[in-house]
Amino acid sequence: MTIRAIDLAFDENLEGYVSGSEISIIQEYTDKAGTGPRLHRHPYSETFIVRRGAALFTAGDVQLVVAGGQVLVVPALVAHKFEVLDRGLFESVHIHANDRFVTEWLE
Repeated sequence: MTIRAIDLAFDENLEGYVSGSEISIIQEYTDKAGTGPRLHRHPYSETFIVRRGAALFTAGDVQLVVAGGQVLVVPALVAHKFEVLDRGLFESVHIHANDRFVTEWLE
């Protein structure tokens, strides 16, 4: 068994299969209000850990503002998107419960 640390830039992503992990990671880092992914869904859950700033999340029929220090879990197959709000730097980590990114874009 080989255990090693992987270097990632602030905005670099990691598909788990590359490192032998069962999860994949997206790192979001921006100061541009209004940015974020369009509506999509995954066949697995996605966990958002918001470190700084805030974004308006839409998940299914629910809309809520998620801010630094909060965690949001979107279940498998629930359509979701978010838009960064104008509150300075937005930083988050998105954990995909799969070793590869599988995304169905809905808009």
